[in-house]
Parts: sequence; structure tokens; C-alpha cells
Amino acid sequence: MQNGFQVRLRGVSKAYDDGSTRHDVLNAVDLDVASGEMVALLGPSGSGKSTLLNIIAGLDAPDGGTVEVSGRDLAGMSERARTLLRRRDIGFVFQFFNLIPTLTVLENIRLPLELTGRRDPGPARELLERVGLAGRERAFPEELSGGEQQRIAIARALAHEPRLLLADEPTGNLDSATGARVLDLLTRLVRERGAAMVIATHSSDVVDRADRVLTLHDGAIAGGT
Repeated sequence: MQNGFQVRLRGVSKAYDDGSTRHDVLNAVDLDVASGEMVALLGPSGSGKSTLLNIIAGLDAPDGGTVEVSGRDLAGMSERARTLLRRRDIGFVFQFFNLIPTLTVLENIRLPLELTGRRDPGPARELLERVGLAGRERAFPEELSGGEQQRIAIARALAHEPRLLLADEPTGNLDSATGARVLDLLTRLVRERGAAMVIATHSSDVVDRADRVLTLHDGAIAGGT
């Protein structure tokens, strides 16, 4: 894991127009996240947490402000360059798992590796063991419980050793006990690798583990940068 990786947002704004009303989702947001840091992002549903994660990942563009990831201004990059940045440096854990149903467990984990030209199944098998699902390589997502699917989603997000992990309500669809186990696994693996992490959540368990806790309110961040 390389040192010096940083996410830097300055004055980031985003609004959506539903045809009759303009909705300001983000309003002049400033944010810094460094390597090895876990930042919890709180806020009610609709407060812009998912939008902010998508903007950091380059999946959505802000209406105003700048977004720098690893020293690169996303606005100055081509779509292909942003895609390559995500493949190389960014992992994403979704609330609804987003596993590909036609791929086996091992194939889902290997996917980000194959997208970067790495064919060795060793790292994927090692992660499968780390998430406690060794022996389930040939299972399909529909054969797994919600907690097992989320563990596979975490393994997939970490397979290519990203320097930034973005997690959007990763325990939101799990019962409290399963969610706690998944969160333990996620935070342990990320901290071992020294990655930066931003996790959007409602969970008090996440808050207890985070290095910093920020709250989105009326489109702005409270709690410092």
C-alpha cells in the first residue's frame, strides 16, 4: 500500500431537478481523507451520503467545486481515465451487495482482478478464506444468506488492494448480530491494508470504530474536515 494517498474535496455542490423543483443535495462540501483513516458519514436518508460517495468515486460529477483523488483532479480526467482509477485504486461496498448472480462466489471476487489483467486466483481464494467462506467457491449468490453475500461483496471490493474504500450502508440490510460481524471484518481488513475508507451509515457500531464522524445536514458537513 502506497503512502500519501488522499481524497480532497473543496466546495463541492450538487443539485437535482425533478422538473418542477430544484433539490440542493450538497452545498459547498469540504472533505479530506488520508491513508489509513476511517471516516463515518452520518445523516438521514436523502441527505446526500450516497451522492457524495458517488462523486468521490467519479461515478457522478459535482455541479461545482473540485474533487481530487490521489492528487488528481477528477474533472480534468477522461471517462476512461476515471474508470481506470476506480479499477486500480477504489473499492466500493454497496448496501444491496450488487453481486453478479450468474457468477460464482469465486468469480465475483476475481472480477476486479481480471479487469486489471490479473489472472492468478490466489488472492481471491485467500480473501474467501479471510471472510470465512472457504469451500463455497462454486456457490452462486442466491445460495448465500444476506450476511454471506455482504462478506463476498467486501472480499470483491478489496481483491485488487484499493487505496480507497467507499462503503454505502454496508450493514443496512443485515440483522444487528450479522451486521456487527460484517463490520468487524470490513474494518479489520481495511486497517490491515492501510486504506482510506469513507463509510455512509446509520450504525452506532461504525461510529464507535471510526477515526472521525461527520454529519451531512442541509447539504453541508458538520464535525470538521
